[in-house]
Amino acid sequence: MGNICRSPTAHGLILSLIRKEQLHEIIEVDSAGTHSWQSGNPPDISSQMIAQKHGVDLMDISALRVVKEDYEYNDYIVVMDEDNLMNLLIECEEQNRHKLKLLLEYADNIAIIEVPDPYGEGMDGFETVYDLIEQGCIGLLRALQREMTTRA
Repeated sequence: MGNICRSPTAHGLILSLIRKEQLHEIIEVDSAGTHSWQSGNPPDISSQMIAQKHGVDLMDISALRVVKEDYEYNDYIVVMDEDNLMNLLIECEEQNRHKLKLLLEYADNIAIIEVPDPYGEGMDGFETVYDLIEQGCIGLLRALQREMTTRA
C-alpha cells in the first residue's frame, strides 16, 4: 500500500536474484504502492534489517505510488495482496490488466495467495514476510527466464 514494507523487500530481493543470474542489464525492477502517504520515505527499518540479515540491500529504494504510465510501461505488475490488486484493477485500463498478478502465484508449494502486511507483527512477522516474498521472487525469476528462453 504505502511501499515501505513488502514491495521494497520484493524489489531488493528480486534485484539481488537477477544480479546473481547476471540478468540485471536486461530486466528492470521497480516498486510502488497504491497509496502516496509514504512517498519519498525509505523502507521500514524492520524490512531493512531483515533484508540485510539475508544479504539484501534496500538502502537505495524509496516509496513511490503507482502512476498511470506504469501500466503501459511494465510487462509485469506484481502485487502482494488482493486489496492492492483490486485497487490496481480499478485504475488499470483493460488492455493491461493481464499484467497484474499476485506474487505468490509464482511460488511453489505455498497454500496462501497473499503476502500479509507485517506492520505491527514484530520482527517475526517481517521474517515470515521475507520468506514468502523470497519464494515468490524465485518463482517469478524462473517465469521470466522461461519467457526469455521462449522469445529467443
